[in-house]
Amino acid sequence: MSETMPSIGELLSATVPMVRTLNLEYLETTAERAVVSLPDQPEYRNHVGGPHAGAMFTLAESASGAIVLAAFGDQMSRAVPLPVRAEISFLKLARGPVTATAELGRPVAEVVAELDAGQRPEFLVEVAIRRADGAETGHLSIVWTLRPND
Repeated sequence: MSETMPSIGELLSATVPMVRTLNLEYLETTAERAVVSLPDQPEYRNHVGGPHAGAMFTLAESASGAIVLAAFGDQMSRAVPLPVRAEISFLKLARGPVTATAELGRPVAEVVAELDAGQRPEFLVEVAIRRADGAETGHLSIVWTLRPND
């Protein structure tokens, strides 16, 4: 980000223990897209040799959190972002490193307008989990909210 301001990935790595535990790497973090990778680590594999379902969920949720911070970080003084509900689908066997790509389901301005109107906006973030060959191995749909500070 800058020499004085940490990037969102650096901030999340410093403040979220699970990010450090799984050695997640933030490859891209913008208000339009966040890309986070999970390296292949034997201690986080499941019974079929791929990343454990919990590690894949954490990867995808972390990508969704990164895009939420990128898109709404300027609203943090008046609202806190919180996940509301999530659904994950495991589509194919994942082996090796996997990458999660998150995208917002609504325009930022629309969500902020609801917050400005005194509402507690909710918005969807869709996350595709892919293995190195590009095949989509999982998909997370997660709804976030901006809870106004009272």
